[in-house]
Amino acid sequence: MKDVFFIKDSLANRIGYYHLLVFLAALPFDRLYSELALISFALHTLIHLTRTQLRRFSIKAVLLPVSVYLLTVAGTLYTSYRAEAFYEWERQLAILLFPLLFALNSIDLEKYKLPLLKGMGLSCALAILYLYINAIQVIRYNHLPLRSIFSTAFINHNFSEPIDMHATYFSMYIALSVAAMVYAFIRTNSRGSRILYAAILLILLAGLVQLSSRSVFIALLAIINLVIPYFMLSGKDRLRFLVVSAGLTVIVLIALIQNDAFKNRYVTDLKNDLTQESINLNILEPRAVRWACGWELIGESPLIGHGSGSEVALLKEKYYEKKYFNSFVNELNIHNQFLSMLIKTGVPGLLVLLLVLIAGYTGAWRTRDPLYASFLVIITVVFFSENVLDGNKGIFFFAFFYAMFYLNALKKLLIRK
Repeated sequence: MKDVFFIKDSLANRIGYYHLLVFLAALPFDRLYSELALISFALHTLIHLTRTQLRRFSIKAVLLPVSVYLLTVAGTLYTSYRAEAFYEWERQLAILLFPLLFALNSIDLEKYKLPLLKGMGLSCALAILYLYINAIQVIRYNHLPLRSIFSTAFINHNFSEPIDMHATYFSMYIALSVAAMVYAFIRTNSRGSRILYAAILLILLAGLVQLSSRSVFIALLAIINLVIPYFMLSGKDRLRFLVVSAGLTVIVLIALIQNDAFKNRYVTDLKNDLTQESINLNILEPRAVRWACGWELIGESPLIGHGSGSEVALLKEKYYEKKYFNSFVNELNIHNQFLSMLIKTGVPGLLVLLLVLIAGYTGAWRTRDPLYASFLVIITVVFFSENVLDGNKGIFFFAFFYAMFYLNALKKLLIRK
């Protein structure tokens, strides 16, 4: 882990690297810290900007990574919710900034992507340890049995509440960190390093179990059973890994359904989420009913959508009309990034988002980058259950890693030519 904290480079690049490390290390905590790191990194980039870097800057290179932000700007031209649209401009600004800053910076993204990811993984592991300590303190204070930690009171959002983190977004950071630690474990020949990576991996996996994010759990299974063996291994090593990973997957699934809290979270709640009716005496509305409301809005304006900032306001009207009062009072969004894009910017918006993902998968495959592929799997799966690009923590995750991986892959492919 020395490569995380001690690097050899020019002074400007070292300072830039530590800015990015602080940004990622701060992700599991209050967004203010990450925002300050981003602002400081932007100022640092501008201060050290040279004519050579300006001449090398290519608008074509950054156009795709910033296209999602440009969609929000375009959707403002015809929206009836201008104030909300401008708020989306502000909230999604990182999607514009990171591609520009990376393109104007001389820092070597290929050289530092793994140290940065390991730094984020270490930060996530420390946050998980803190959450476990906090949970155990609560259990002891209330004289509960230790096994209560695997009850509903201490999983999902209840587990991450002390650091005010959405369980799914935190799980996204952890899942990518798991991929990075596995990658580092396989690459190193140092026994001490392997022990350290294994210890961090155990903490990260324990955190994922406790957070119980269904979408991230599905993404992690795909990473472990598909991305890692097919991107990182070959021959007998791949076969051995597939046998072990498949066996462990079955064991973990069986163990989870033996616990009532996890069974309810992964099986019962999933079934409820996909039903078309309200549950718990009409107190809670599953995602499926919100998706149905979204499809009605999409049908009203499929070609260009309703404009930026329109989603929640229009959904609230549907919620009230259909008596979905929980969704109405809490002003819930559609909880599906693809449908959200259709509501706001119509078919063109969805096509742009799909193009961004397809370009990412193409770049990951052509460069054989398992970390890039892991990120894309995580973001794609979670897009089906969350409006990732409407929440600060989701925006930061998408903006930083898509820009870093995409521009790095583009550079590597250009060098090959």
